[in-house]
Amino acid sequence: MGTQPAPSFPRARQAYFPFDMPTSSSIVLSARAFERTVARMADEIVERNDGTDGLLLVGIQRRGVQIAQRIADVIRSRENVEVARGALDITLYRDDLQTVGPRPVVGKTELPVTLDGRRVVIVDDVLFTGRTIRAALDELADFGRPARVALAVLIDRGGRELPIQPDVVGKHVDVPPDGRVDVFVTEIDGRDEVVLASSTRA
Repeated sequence: MGTQPAPSFPRARQAYFPFDMPTSSSIVLSARAFERTVARMADEIVERNDGTDGLLLVGIQRRGVQIAQRIADVIRSRENVEVARGALDITLYRDDLQTVGPRPVVGKTELPVTLDGRRVVIVDDVLFTGRTIRAALDELADFGRPARVALAVLIDRGGRELPIQPDVVGKHVDVPPDGRVDVFVTEIDGRDEVVLASSTRA
């Protein structure tokens, strides 16, 4: 009796999940446009605060810190003034901390000067739901009582879940429901660029 060939079965079709979808991307800000946008934000911050007296730039970890430094550099070059800077890590102030994991990565919060009576400008890379800024405001309240708190963001992509609006915006970007905005800075990523990425559907 001859050996029977092993039965063959059709291969199961590989599952296709939304996160496997290919993405398309477009450049929102090139390196030169990034530089010009930050410079314009710096000028607007100085104008809105009638100068630099009592001004404190507070960047949100991570890329908000680098953008705040860039703004401070522009102000120094144009106004010949060194503006005070600080950094906030809002991880432990998030209202969704339970979804971050049992051991969230916590960065540094550094506020080198007292907040009392200061004109504080929170600086972030992308404004989306507003929950990051709400957490930043909660954290600032634990450190003092500023005279005024303003918000400056490089990109406002809309989609707010809380009634929070920026005072200074580098660029407004319309983002599709399946899209995201990626901000790259040289200090962390090796380049300055803002990219809009979205899933491509057949």
